[in-house]
Order: sequence, then structure tokens, then C-alpha cells
Amino acid sequence: MALNPKQQAVVRRAPVAVAIVAAAVLASRFIPIAALPVDQPAARMAWALPWAILPLLALMVSIMRVANHRFATAEDIDGSGLTVGTQKIQILRAILQNTLEQSVLAVGGYLIGSVALPHGWLRVIPAAALLFVIGRILFAIGYARGAGGRALGFGLTAYPTFMLLVIVAILLLLRGAGWMVQ
Repeated sequence: MALNPKQQAVVRRAPVAVAIVAAAVLASRFIPIAALPVDQPAARMAWALPWAILPLLALMVSIMRVANHRFATAEDIDGSGLTVGTQKIQILRAILQNTLEQSVLAVGGYLIGSVALPHGWLRVIPAAALLFVIGRILFAIGYARGAGGRALGFGLTAYPTFMLLVIVAILLLLRGAGWMVQ
């Protein structure tokens, strides 16, 4: 199957995102074990919750961008239920929608991961949260350039969360099957 130029642009940027995510996961190993919480569910969740603020702040900024644009633009002030909307508001709404979706997955992943991951793996949560913010910034900056322009930002946002969710799902399935996973 031949890829069109837009697909090729995405394919060129995806490995860059994977490499950055891998580097961040490796760098997270430098967080000292003493910095991690005690190995109890409540303490683990208390470790993850402050990191969940980063995706939520990214969501807040995205909401504010839509609201500020609507307030300042006569064509868009009445909202999407009453107007077709300018191209700018359509882009801002698309960024907001994707940020909402990504935030829900990330925060849920951080919280479930905080109690399901092996203790030393809790280090990946701050790495994922920091990549989330960097990814959202790059996604928003590149969005107007199309699929290739937003691919790196999407990857930095989504890949850590997807990886976390898949790993947690596998761990929970193995535990459910009665296998001891540490």
C-alpha cells in the first residue's frame, strides 16, 4: 500500500515521538527510589494525583483558548450550537476535543497505574505527565499544518498514556490469571 504525502509525514514523525518517549522513560530511572511514595495504595495514589494536574492544566488552557477566541470574535461568540464557526474556532475546538480525550485517558492511566504498577515503575508517571504537556503544546502549534504538523505532538501526548494503559492492562490480566507479577 502506497502512503500519500500526509501519511508519509506522520510516519516520519512517529519514530521521533517513540524515541523521545523511550528516552524520557529511561531518564525517569534517575528519580531516586527514596523519592517514591511508600508502597501502599493510598500513598501511591497521592504520588500520582499531583502529576494529573498537568493534563488537566493543558485541558484548562485549551478551554480558555476557545473561550477567549469566542469572546473576541463576533462570528464565533454565539457558540458552535448557533453558528458554523470560523476556521480558527474549528481548529481550536478540534484541539480542545482531542485534549479532552487525551486528558481522560492520561489521568485515568496515572491513577490506575499508581496502584497497579510495580513500585519502581511509578517513576514513569511524571515522565508521562511532562511529555503530555510538551505534546499538547506541539500538537496545538502544528495543528494548522495538518496531519504531519500535529503528529509529533500527538505522539508525545498519546504514546506514554497508551503504553501505560497497555502495561497496566497486561499486569492486571496476569494477576487475574493468578500469576505473581512483581
